[in-house]
Amino acid sequence: MSEAEKRKTHKRILDQAARIFREKGTETTSVSDVMQAAGLTHGGFYRHFKSKDDLVVAAFRNAVDGVLADMEDAASDEEREKAREAYIDTYLSMCHVDNRGEGCPLAALAGELSRGQVGGRREGCDAMQRVSQQLKQAEDTAQGIATLALMLGTVTLARLAENVNVADCVLDAGRNGVELIQRDWVD
Repeated sequence: MSEAEKRKTHKRILDQAARIFREKGTETTSVSDVMQAAGLTHGGFYRHFKSKDDLVVAAFRNAVDGVLADMEDAASDEEREKAREAYIDTYLSMCHVDNRGEGCPLAALAGELSRGQVGGRREGCDAMQRVSQQLKQAEDTAQGIATLALMLGTVTLARLAENVNVADCVLDAGRNGVELIQRDWVD
C-alpha cells in the first residue's frame, strides 16, 4: 500500500470512528464495528492504531477538527464572525439534536471521555478550550466557556426530551441564553 493510500485509509477509519463513536458511544462500539463501517477488516486496524483508546482520541480530535474548521480557518474577522454565528445556529438546531453522529463531539462524548483514559480526558479538555476560544468575543475566555456550557447543556437536555415540542422549547431557551451571553456579557 502506498503512503497516499495508507493516509486515505487512515482518514476513512477516523471519519467512520468519529461518526460511530458519537452515535453509539465509545464503550459500546468495537474496533470491528469501526473497521466494518470503513469497509476494512479488523486485522488492518493495528497498522493504523496501537489500541482502541488511541483510536478514540484520534477520532475525537478528527471530529473536533471537522466541526471547527470553518471558524478556525476563517481568513478575516468578518468571516470568523459569520462562521461562529453559523456554528451556533447549527449547534442549537433540531438537526443537531437528531444527528449526533455528525454533531459536536463534546455533546456526544464528553461524559465518556471524562470517565476514560487520561489521553481522552486531555483531548476533551483541549477540545473544550478550542471551541470556547472560537465562541468568545473579544478577549474574554469566560464568555466562550459560558457559551459552550450553555450550548452543550441545551443539546443534552433537548436529546432527553420526550417529544419534539419539549425539545424545541429547550432549544429556544438555549438560543435566548446564548444571545444574552453574547450580547450582554460583562467582564
